Amino acid sequence: MIRSFRAKSRNSLEGASGGGLTPWAVIAGNETSDGFGLSAHGTLVEVKDYDYQSAGVAIGIRDRIELSYTHQDFNTNEIGAALGLGKDFAFSQDIFGAKVRLAGDLVYDRLPAIAVGVQYKNNNQGAIVRAVGAKGDEGVDYYASVSKLFLSRSILLSATARLTKANQMGLLGFGGGKQGNHTLQFEGSAAWQLSRRIAIGGEYRRKPDNLNIAREDDWFDAFAAVAISRNITATIAYADLGSIATVKKQRGVFLQLQTAF
Repeated sequence: MIRSFRAKSRNSLEGASGGGLTPWAVIAGNETSDGFGLSAHGTLVEVKDYDYQSAGVAIGIRDRIELSYTHQDFNTNEIGAALGLGKDFAFSQDIFGAKVRLAGDLVYDRLPAIAVGVQYKNNNQGAIVRAVGAKGDEGVDYYASVSKLFLSRSILLSATARLTKANQMGLLGFGGGKQGNHTLQFEGSAAWQLSRRIAIGGEYRRKPDNLNIAREDDWFDAFAAVAISRNITATIAYADLGSIATVKKQRGVFLQLQTAF
């Protein structure tokens, strides 16, 4: 059961292992403290007016250190023309991450797993994001996560504190007229293992609100993850991303396929 629950950890939208919206204090891959692990993912999010794709890889070193890379694309579809960007205009960025598990363990220690991480984000449309009011096209997020699996109830709880100035994860740049500095945001996850192969849960991610032209709302999801095999996990979720780039009620489906070794 322990291995099967761990196999259902995913890659977040920014590439770190954990949930879909937020990282957990776990390290990529299926290996133990004696080896190296690897995970790769492809993610698709389809909401009312936009779509998002990402792909990435993460390496786990002795169940202690994680290094990750993810490329993100955010397509504005028809709304791009209304925003003056052109139909099907796509924002994109690259994210390089590192995470270290400092103490504790997800299962075997009374102390929860505790990890800290950093994500360097480089937006590929610097002129455009500055035009919409962002202060810059690159930034760094810093976060700390605490995660614990309560084995007797097959319930996992995780909480993350993040210092960030990213607008929509950085896809709309960093900082803005309302706030140009890092602010502290809270993220949380809860998951319940129904069987050796299936887990369900939900996530919440508090978001900064930096841009003058567009309000940024907090994110929510409700997910189901299925371990197709020891190495492959599929996740489907309902995601509520609120208002994005002036357009409200961006709700839809999150899909991810992940392989881990």
